[in-house]
Amino acid sequence: MKEKIESLRKHLHEVKIESAEQLEAYRLEYLSKKGKIQELFGEFKNVAAEEKPLVGQWVNQLKNQAQELFDRVKDEFSNQNDQSEKKEDLSRPAFLPYQGARHPISLVRKEIIDIFNRIGFVISEGPEVEDDFHVFTALNFPPEHPARDMQDTFFIEKNPDFVLRTHTSSVQARVMQSQKPPIRTISPGRVFRNEAISARAHCIFHQVEGLYIDKNVSFADLKQTLLYFAQEMFGKDTQIRLRPSYFPFTEPSAEMDVSCNICGGKGCNVCKYTGWLEILGCGMVDPNVLTNCGIDAENYTGFAFGMGVERIAMLKYQVKDLRLFFENDKRFLNQFIGAY
Repeated sequence: MKEKIESLRKHLHEVKIESAEQLEAYRLEYLSKKGKIQELFGEFKNVAAEEKPLVGQWVNQLKNQAQELFDRVKDEFSNQNDQSEKKEDLSRPAFLPYQGARHPISLVRKEIIDIFNRIGFVISEGPEVEDDFHVFTALNFPPEHPARDMQDTFFIEKNPDFVLRTHTSSVQARVMQSQKPPIRTISPGRVFRNEAISARAHCIFHQVEGLYIDKNVSFADLKQTLLYFAQEMFGKDTQIRLRPSYFPFTEPSAEMDVSCNICGGKGCNVCKYTGWLEILGCGMVDPNVLTNCGIDAENYTGFAFGMGVERIAMLKYQVKDLRLFFENDKRFLNQFIGAY
């Protein structure tokens, strides 16, 4: 359904109407009772119940776009007939207004949020200039702990107790301090690390981190949540694997890989012939973190995960250079016109 809507939307951008006959043919093809848009409304009954609000919005947007094009061209033809004997209006714009596009990072960020919204996660946001406690101490990074060297941090020169946040886990710390369990939240936002800019790294990037705290939360709950996300993002045939890892704020910790959606897990140059692509880190929330944030670690457990939006966007759109997301090159961004 989505592919059909997208195909019609692209065709509307390309259609050219240069006569009254072509305008009538356009109306019959798209806006009549037997037109293509009406056919979409007929197929709407077959859409899954949980997808109907979003699909219905897309179809209505497409219908409005088709109607606006019809009305605008009809008015233009009418004005041409009325002013056929008048002098040409030199004040009219030479070109139609430029139609912009959503940035690919915004598209992927919205898609990630929508996926987790459907299973009950709400959005939490926090400041980008953050204090040491919420970025490090509350998350089990004691002073002088070597784990702090895992991230190259931008410190505020006038007050070294404040930093540009290195992860949106600082938002999770604030949520745990201000709310009582059960907590189910995601924290999308921009983060900063003092890294050399290259095709695979940047000093500014975006993350979406998730947190779920309640009684009897297990690692199995974490695995099932991430499997659902991976299959919604990359397709129903996507598989995941979890590899042991280390993060100060989770124990046990893991890195999650997804089966390569380009080669289907058979091996290619994108996945370095392994059939797997790493997309996020995760684990069970360390009891020390719960205690630091005022939550009873004896009665509550939870899991957390975090992913880079640029990493997901590179896989989804097969972009090989991270810097393209920051250069605002119209040749690159124009590829996303019409995307949701």
